[in-house]
Amino acid sequence: MELIEEKIHLWIDSARYVKAKSGVYILYNRKQEPIFIGASDNLQKQFTEYLDSEFGEDTCKQKTHSYQRIFTDDHTERKKILIEEFKGQYGRLPECNSE
Repeated sequence: MELIEEKIHLWIDSARYVKAKSGVYILYNRKQEPIFIGASDNLQKQFTEYLDSEFGEDTCKQKTHSYQRIFTDDHTERKKILIEEFKGQYGRLPECNSE
């Protein structure tokens, strides 16, 4: 299920090449289910940290297979909207987001 109208990218293949812009991103598991909705002032920096650390000790995000992203200056507000839309449709947060 895609949450935004953007191409889904394979994680390892293209995450390192994201531009250094602010934006919102959605991480998906192998079943193409959204597992995390995030936002960052610098998507390139955020994704590089994830790649270099293999998501650190976050076993939930380690399930990432693909992602979507949009560049936007109002990334914090856009993230809130996407989370509310997800909660409205599924009655819960994506599994790697917490209240």
